[in-house]
Amino acid sequence: MKQTITILLLFVGLSATNAQQTINGSIQHDGLTRTYILYVPANYSGTTNVPLLLNFHGYGSNASQQMAYGNFRPIADTAGFLIVHPQGTLDNTNTTHFNVGWGGSATDDIGFTEALIDSLSSDYTIDQSRIYSTGMSNGGFMSFHLACNLSNRIAAIGSVTGSIVPFTLTNCNASHPTPVLQIHGTADPTVPYNGGAGWSQSISTLMTYWANYNNCDVPSTTTAVPNTNTTDGSTVEKIVYENGDNCVEVVHFKITGGAHTWPGSVFQLSGTNYDINASKEVWNFVSKYNINGLIGCPSLELNENESDVFDVYPNPSSGMVVLKGKFDSQTRYEIYDLRGVKISCGEVYESKIIDLSQLESAVYFIKIGSEMKQIQLIK
Repeated sequence: MKQTITILLLFVGLSATNAQQTINGSIQHDGLTRTYILYVPANYSGTTNVPLLLNFHGYGSNASQQMAYGNFRPIADTAGFLIVHPQGTLDNTNTTHFNVGWGGSATDDIGFTEALIDSLSSDYTIDQSRIYSTGMSNGGFMSFHLACNLSNRIAAIGSVTGSIVPFTLTNCNASHPTPVLQIHGTADPTVPYNGGAGWSQSISTLMTYWANYNNCDVPSTTTAVPNTNTTDGSTVEKIVYENGDNCVEVVHFKITGGAHTWPGSVFQLSGTNYDINASKEVWNFVSKYNINGLIGCPSLELNENESDVFDVYPNPSSGMVVLKGKFDSQTRYEIYDLRGVKISCGEVYESKIIDLSQLESAVYFIKIGSEMKQIQLIK
């Protein structure tokens, strides 16, 4: 079965297609057969790198339901990105879930997600700097879990009716400024807006944490979203924390009166807001970013006109890199992380091999004189 799927994936990845593809796939991870549903838009050609959106289902739900309920397929057909809908495993109550740090689960969903990204990347031309995560409820928790524990692969996240486990937030290990979008109703009975003791942080705590982590402007700015649907029993405010490191933002759509539903969904459930469409808002938000921050952020623009000062290769690298340039004498180099913190330095001559294998997989900057070069470590 796996061999058949792999052949199909290779065929799709290497040839143009005139119709969208919905593929049921599986990988082996941690002794388990893990399944997923992949959506490939009709405009995928395999000749250019495209973004990947992870779309996680809620507790007790499944990949098929999330694909329908949190539907990004019409957007992907235009914007040209792949969507993968991972399937959770059964917990000790025989309920489908993703392990985000509550409920006593031992499933390695972080490892599964990374293995899934690697598997898809071997068959499709995926832009490794534009991998995003979203999800409903438990899937929103999973997106925050990945932002903290798989930061080197996740550029930005959008959570709908989810939150984060207190332990995860306390031990969060994000490695780069992380754009965060949170959509949540104040009348959510399943994931309470004000938090649940021991298993769910309040939305205000969540937003404050990421705003501070990203060095955004505090306080936030709030604008009312037009109440275009006066019969849904809810209204929306957009709360924005701006001007974070690498031009990232933290955004919250606060739905006063909103329940535990996906805004804009075609499934007419009580408490669903129709002033916004969650799928459109998530994609419009995350798609502005790559792993470095806002695409086109002025503070990240390198001076390409002075690129003859030095070069760095291979790039990406698994650890060993070579700096090569016209260095007349012993010259100092410095290495910075995405937050602008200097983490290493040394001296370089005409050609210099630098061992970066002790660093985690992430994006770094190498500086010589006034010039900086970006290097991505992938291990």
